[in-house]
Amino acid sequence: MLKTSSTSNDNGSSITKVSECNVVDESPSSQRQREGQQPPPTEQSTADGGEICYDLAHFRTVRVLNNNSTHKCVALLGRFSNLSPDQQAIVVLEKRAFTEAEITTTPAEREKSAQHGESETEKIEHQPSGEQGRTFFTTSSRLHKEFVNDVYGNFLCTVDPELNRLKVSIIYPASEKHIVKHTAQHRYMIEETIDQYNKITLPHLEEEQLSLEWLYNVLEHRKEKERILYEDPCDENGFILLPDLKWDGKTVEQLYLLALVRRRGIRSLRDLTAADLPLLRNVQTRGIAAIEKRYGIGASQLRIYLHYQPTFYHLHMHFTYLRYDPPGAGCEKAHLLSTVINNLELTGDYYQRATLSYTLKETDKLYSKFLLAQEAADEPAAKRSKTTVLDESQ
Repeated sequence: MLKTSSTSNDNGSSITKVSECNVVDESPSSQRQREGQQPPPTEQSTADGGEICYDLAHFRTVRVLNNNSTHKCVALLGRFSNLSPDQQAIVVLEKRAFTEAEITTTPAEREKSAQHGESETEKIEHQPSGEQGRTFFTTSSRLHKEFVNDVYGNFLCTVDPELNRLKVSIIYPASEKHIVKHTAQHRYMIEETIDQYNKITLPHLEEEQLSLEWLYNVLEHRKEKERILYEDPCDENGFILLPDLKWDGKTVEQLYLLALVRRRGIRSLRDLTAADLPLLRNVQTRGIAAIEKRYGIGASQLRIYLHYQPTFYHLHMHFTYLRYDPPGAGCEKAHLLSTVINNLELTGDYYQRATLSYTLKETDKLYSKFLLAQEAADEPAAKRSKTTVLDESQ
């Protein structure tokens, strides 16, 4: 059944950070590999065949695609004037989360420095690069008063530029599919029966499936090997655990890891059966252990889930910190791994029988196909009714 109840918009996109000329490159494989896009023209590549160097001074905004106040994120469509004028680009600007290091003061050290006649600024400057432990509570932070009334005060604060950096993500060249994906629009709830999956969704996936070459590059260690947090090499039940593209890999408060299973051929939740329980349990158990060992976050503080519909059709699981609410963690998209395991233990072919709900954007081709299928199902009923009336009149 198709419901047309609109849901609130969010920015649930998954994109890759791309290096700029004047910043350190922290990016994994590019988003064009993620979404099956062809590489940019050769003349836009660097001399050694590497990534393009982007300069935001040359970016010209055409329009705002999405301004998400909840996630402090804005997606812009435009062009880089120093690159091809015919190619569009999407630039996503996102405010970074606070880290505990940035909001922690160390009174003992400050008092010790003061006793030795050393200012806070001098103390910070004397520390080795990368170990300065910048916080908001130093002389580099300036308060600008808006008002003070009794015990209440509102201020604007200018802080150390190192604490005020934005996460910038770039997609270039941006296809129409990218633009639609990052544009704010109405969403509609789909309740997909197994019959609709076989007749509508599955044929659509086979037509629209994006390249998974980027994923195979990771599984075969051709790309992003240095980003792998944990790996189980078993071909049957093994997986690779690495930071999701939504996470910078550093801010533990926003921990977001992705488990890519090694076995091929399992596209999504719909393909899972009781025979896959050893694989699911292995990812759950070993993934939790690896995260606790590395970050000290236990099972009770992790949200482990699968998406349906997923962004790409190779079985994978998401591991996020409960203190963080990432896009796509809502009940209309996320299915807890523990619940999936329990469902398969109760009924081995649960996901070949269940009706699954999810949302689609109004411009999504799959949504259009559901609408057409519903119209086609309604039309014959009307014709049959008309025919019956004619037969009775005869």
